[in-house]
Amino acid sequence: MARKILVTAAYIAASLCANAAIAQDLSDLQVGDMRGLVIHADPVPASEQPFVQEDGSETTLAAYAGQVVLLNFWATWCAPCREEMPSLQSLQDTMGGEDFQVVTLATGRNPPPAIRRFFEEIGVTSLPQNRDINQQIAREMGIFGLPITVILDRNGQEIARLRGDADWASPEAIALLEALSAPGN
Repeated sequence: MARKILVTAAYIAASLCANAAIAQDLSDLQVGDMRGLVIHADPVPASEQPFVQEDGSETTLAAYAGQVVLLNFWATWCAPCREEMPSLQSLQDTMGGEDFQVVTLATGRNPPPAIRRFFEEIGVTSLPQNRDINQQIAREMGIFGLPITVILDRNGQEIARLRGDADWASPEAIALLEALSAPGN
């Protein structure tokens, strides 16, 4: 019994040291627009509520299990969202694939024609036109103000959050996202 307790204590101590080292490594990457990124000490559960995809079908964030997700909450009336969205497309074009996805979620009253027009006006062609119609996901995840970007780990839990717009295609953002996406993080 005493041996189990010692082994458990050693495991917890090693985990804490590893997490502190990861947090230190990531803090060195928090420069430029990424200075405002809040990296959580412990993962936070994300919403399990459904959202509507462009084709009208429903899905949940659980559909992205196994991938790191950059989840961007935005709206068609949001001026900073208009500025930020092209960098999100560039990020998806650069990093998107089996391990990483940019998921955009228009929250509130954003009818599909308005979303399509918004994307056309700013030249965004490769991002999903998902809708959080009744803001149920936004409310559950504490989204106050737009844009807000949440990073979900491979288990679908929130590990970081940025309030306001950012250049997600910047070298600083990509370096930080690559570190967050690295196996073991």
